[in-house]
Amino acid sequence: MKIEDYSDNTTLIESLRNGDETAYTYLIDNYHHKLCVYANSLVKNVYSAEDIVQNVFIKVWEQRTRLKADHSLKSFLYKLTYNEFIDLYRKNQSLFSLEKSYYDALNGIVQEEDSEAFQRVLNAVNKEIQNLPPKCKEVFILSKKEGLTNIEIAEHLDVSIKTVEAQITKAFSILRTSLEEKVRSVLFLLFSAKKKFRLNNLI
Repeated sequence: MKIEDYSDNTTLIESLRNGDETAYTYLIDNYHHKLCVYANSLVKNVYSAEDIVQNVFIKVWEQRTRLKADHSLKSFLYKLTYNEFIDLYRKNQSLFSLEKSYYDALNGIVQEEDSEAFQRVLNAVNKEIQNLPPKCKEVFILSKKEGLTNIEIAEHLDVSIKTVEAQITKAFSILRTSLEEKVRSVLFLLFSAKKKFRLNNLI
């Protein structure tokens, strides 16, 4: 069996384009910490930096077939990270706090008097979570429902932290693909508030 040299930019890009999950794990393993440091230097918040980088890796996987072999993957990752920061800045520019952003946006999607509609949205999210690949679902539930940190999950499952990060990123990618736009909005809002909000009504 041929062992690919993922340290080579062209090989790594071609492997990603072909859907090679080992290459994707290599990418996360080599760039996650560096991008988090860079994102934190921009946003000045470690949790927001982690969210930015997670979104970057999701987008890389979703857009992998459009990667160009002659382009620098490193430069592409840093550019995506910067763009994610700009998007976050614009979204929060006119808001008093992240809490206000969360509650206002959530109320905009489902009005208080339509609690049944909101429950249907939650049920749709829950259904797709249950359809995730077994290991992916296990890690995702431990993170989003149980509120465990990536380090705690890694210790609990006896796997590396990078494996945990890769599984969470994979779960988000699958869910964003399978859910309708309105439901994806609720998914994003719920999980973007994960440091303050436990999903006790889900799963």
